[in-house]
Amino acid sequence: MRRSLQAHTISTYNELEKVYQFLRLIATNNNREWFAANKPMYQEVKGEVERLTAQLIMALTQIDPSASRLQPSDCLYRIYRDTRFSPDKTPYKTHIGVFINPPGGKKALTAGYYLHFEPDNSFISGGTVCLPSEIIKRIRQDIYDNIEEYQGIVESEEFRKYFPSVGENLLKTAPKGFPKDWPYIAYLRPRDFCVTHNVTDSFMMKSDLPERVMPIFRQIKRFNDFMNYSIAPPL
Repeated sequence: MRRSLQAHTISTYNELEKVYQFLRLIATNNNREWFAANKPMYQEVKGEVERLTAQLIMALTQIDPSASRLQPSDCLYRIYRDTRFSPDKTPYKTHIGVFINPPGGKKALTAGYYLHFEPDNSFISGGTVCLPSEIIKRIRQDIYDNIEEYQGIVESEEFRKYFPSVGENLLKTAPKGFPKDWPYIAYLRPRDFCVTHNVTDSFMMKSDLPERVMPIFRQIKRFNDFMNYSIAPPL
C-alpha cells in the first residue's frame, strides 16, 4: 500500500509542470473565448491542484493536527477575477493560490499557510492580512507585552533563514497608543502580519513538494501560533 501511494504522489506532482504551462498560457490569452476553448485543460489543472492540496493538508497535520478538518475546497480560490471595482477587466487570475488555514478554512481571519503558484513569482507565506482594526491593535498589544517571546520567534536563526523581514503594508510612524521611542516599534508598524519566502518555480514543481515545504511550515507555525493567540484567544 505504501509503495503504491508513493508512486501516485510522484506521478501527481510531476504533473505540476502542466499547472505552470497553463498559467503562462492564460497570461497571454486572458479572455473568455480562449478559456472556453481550453476549459478541459483548466479542469485537468484544477484536479492536479486539488490533489496537491490534499497531500499538503496531510503533511501539515504532522505539526498542526487541526488541519485534518480541512478539505481542498476549503483552501482553494476561484480562478475568476472580481472585476467590478477594478480598472483591470481581464477575467482570469494568472496565478493559483492555496491557503491552508486550519481549522476554519480560507475565509477565517486566523493566520495560516499560503502557497502561491505563478510563473517567475512563486512564494510561500504565512500569517494573515486585511484584519479588522481592533484585531490589529490586539496583535500589537500582545507583541508589546510579550516582546521577548516574539523576538524569540522572528529573530531566531531558523526563522530568519526563510523570513528575514516580517509584516507588510507598514505604517510610516508608530501606531496610536504606543510610545514612539520604544526600541522595537518597527515590530508594531505592519498592518498585515505576514511573512513571505520567495521560491523558484522548479521548487514548486518538485515531486516531493509536501516534504520540501515542511521546514518552512514549521517556522510559519511558530509565527501563526503567536498571531492566533491574539486573533482568537483561547476561552
